[in-house]
Amino acid sequence: MAHGFRGMSHGRRRVLIAGGWSVLLTVPAGHAMAQGTREPARLKIGVVGSGRLGGAVGSLFVKAGHPVMFASRHPEELKSLADPLGPLARTGTVAQALAFADVILLAVPYSAVPEVGQQHRWQGKIVLDATNAIAARDGAIVDEVKANGIGATTAKYLKGARIVRAFNFTGAAEFTRESHRSGPPMAVPLAADDAEALAVASALVREVGFEPVVVGGLSSADRFAPGGKLFRQMGTAEEFRRAMAQ
Repeated sequence: MAHGFRGMSHGRRRVLIAGGWSVLLTVPAGHAMAQGTREPARLKIGVVGSGRLGGAVGSLFVKAGHPVMFASRHPEELKSLADPLGPLARTGTVAQALAFADVILLAVPYSAVPEVGQQHRWQGKIVLDATNAIAARDGAIVDEVKANGIGATTAKYLKGARIVRAFNFTGAAEFTRESHRSGPPMAVPLAADDAEALAVASALVREVGFEPVVVGGLSSADRFAPGGKLFRQMGTAEEFRRAMAQ
C-alpha cells in the first residue's frame, strides 16, 4: 500500500471505504474525512468527454453521492446534462476537471487521447479509461492500438496516470439500464497495473450497481475492447469469469 505515497504529507491523504475496500487516495489538503467517522469519502470525479457514455456513467456517480464535474471544450453545452442531476453535478473545462477531481473518467473518442494527454498534466491521477479505438472514427491511432495494446497506448499518452480500463466493454444504454438491477449485478471488467487504483475503481463500480471482475493487468485490456472475445460479454460475474476461462 505504500507505493505512490512515500513522502506524501498526511494532509494529502484520504481513506476511501466503499464496496468493501479501504484504500488511501491522494487529495488536496483539507479534504480528509473527519477523524473517527465511518462514512465513506465522497470522491470528486471529473468526466473528460461528456458524450453518451461519459454522461451516462457520470450520472450514475452523481446518483451514488459523488460530486462530478462534466468537462469538455465547451462546458456551457453540458448544462442540460448537469442541471437535472442537482447540486453534486457541475460543468467545466478539461483543465478545471483535472484540478477538481480525485478520479477521472476518460470517455473521449480515442483519436483525442494524444491531444488531451499533451495538453494536460496527468501525473498521479487515477483514470478510469472508458475509451475505445474505432477504425471508422479514430483513424491511424487504431493501428498503434492494434500493435501495442489499448492499455499501453493510453499509458503512453497520459504520462504518469494510474490507469484502469473500465466502463468500455458495452454501451451507455446498457450501463443506465443495468445499474442496480434486481438479482445478481452485471459484471464490469477491469484491467490495471496499479493495485490501489484498481481498488478505487472496483469500489466505484460496486457503488453504481455492478460487480467488478479483474481480467488482469493493462496488457489484458484488449480482451474486453472492441474485437476482443469479452467485448459486450453481458452477464453476471460468474458468467463473465466462465467466458474468461474459455
